[in-house]
Amino acid sequence: MHTSMRASEVGEAEFLDLLDWKRRVFELYAVVRRSSDVPDAWSHWREVRAELFRTHPQSPLPADRREALHGVSYFEYDPGVRVLAEVRPSERETLAIGTSQPRSIEFAHFGDAFFELDGRSLSLEVYWLEGYGGGLFLPFADTTSGHETYGGGRYLLDTVKGADLGTEDGRLVLDFNFAYNPSCAYDSSWLCPLAPPRNRLPVAVRAGERLA
Repeated sequence: MHTSMRASEVGEAEFLDLLDWKRRVFELYAVVRRSSDVPDAWSHWREVRAELFRTHPQSPLPADRREALHGVSYFEYDPGVRVLAEVRPSERETLAIGTSQPRSIEFAHFGDAFFELDGRSLSLEVYWLEGYGGGLFLPFADTTSGHETYGGGRYLLDTVKGADLGTEDGRLVLDFNFAYNPSCAYDSSWLCPLAPPRNRLPVAVRAGERLA
């Protein structure tokens, strides 16, 4: 759920806090993947996420805003936006994806996820973080971006940070109810990769996190 990093370097005393944040997020998504009751898992995801935002030292919210947080805003749960995507390999292409700061981060476009949503055949590019360990990254924007949802797009998957909904029958689980904002949506000191224009969906995805 953490998107990338603060624009300034993490201080030595913060590394264990960051480790604890990542551990909790990995554990949360493991619970989601194990659950046979997806709406219940989504409610649990929301509750844990709100608690982390309010109380954790690595919350993306500035410290002076945490106590006043009454919750993160979401659309109503919609079972129709949970889809299984066939990932088809593409010719590997290294991309410098723009961020919320004046710099970019390199990802490899290695495949495309094809799925049906809102009665339409759609696809999103799937990226792999270039760097030690790597990780699958799937951001998107849609026609709600910039007015109903964060203008820089939202994230579905970011496995280097634990956001991983798993696979079913060899296909990637894309559940837009679990779409969430990058950290820079709350505090401009975060450096976050944003959804590239190639991953803008021509539909309104009224699911997942929304603007308050």
